[in-house]
Amino acid sequence: MIPISIDDTFKFSCSAQVPCFNECCRDLNQFLTPYDILCLKNQLDMTSGAFLERYTSQHTGPETGLPVIALKPDDALKLKCPFVTESGCRVYHARPSSCRMYPLARAVSRSRETGKITEHFALIKESHCRGFEQETTQTVRQWIENQKIAEYNEMNDRLMEIISLKNHTMQGPLDLKSSHFFHIALYDLDRFRPHIFEKGWLDDLHLDSGILEAVKNDDVELLKLGHRWIKQILFTDL
Repeated sequence: MIPISIDDTFKFSCSAQVPCFNECCRDLNQFLTPYDILCLKNQLDMTSGAFLERYTSQHTGPETGLPVIALKPDDALKLKCPFVTESGCRVYHARPSSCRMYPLARAVSRSRETGKITEHFALIKESHCRGFEQETTQTVRQWIENQKIAEYNEMNDRLMEIISLKNHTMQGPLDLKSSHFFHIALYDLDRFRPHIFEKGWLDDLHLDSGILEAVKNDDVELLKLGHRWIKQILFTDL
């Protein structure tokens, strides 16, 4: 892990012509963010529930105590991604944020006084990766733009805010009810939507008609609302 600034340059390129092509899609321990799941289930034209059942497993994060979703490998021994093929990723346009970011890692810190987010980047150099031998050079900023990572980062930072609040205010795993709400509101959006309109789960938020109309058909707006609701039910009484 080599620290790197957003306007520093690095050499890297990945394509079918690179000798190690697809190697980074094996030996995986791949976690999915709520936005990753949203994009993948839509790319595959699946409901969130069907996607979660077929392609993922859930456990409780040992450090956060929050529900964590992991991608189930296609091969239990090789830990191969279920979406990789000989010609590359079959969900490339909806690939998860960690795949988009590679070979970079990103961490964020948030000022308690101003709420401002500061980004920190590092270059991940792994022995199997031959992408660093290629001649293509770009800055971190250019990589983020080219890989369309900004929208993923913006949505994932909403989750990071919840994780930060949880770490600072609550110890241990969530209780069963809170864990259930967390899973549905952030991971299982197609199940969350009818709970809003048919069961009144969010009535206490007193949402205006514009927001309610937006979340009827817009998964991104629905996920944003899910983050907002989870923050309220977990932390408003602390």
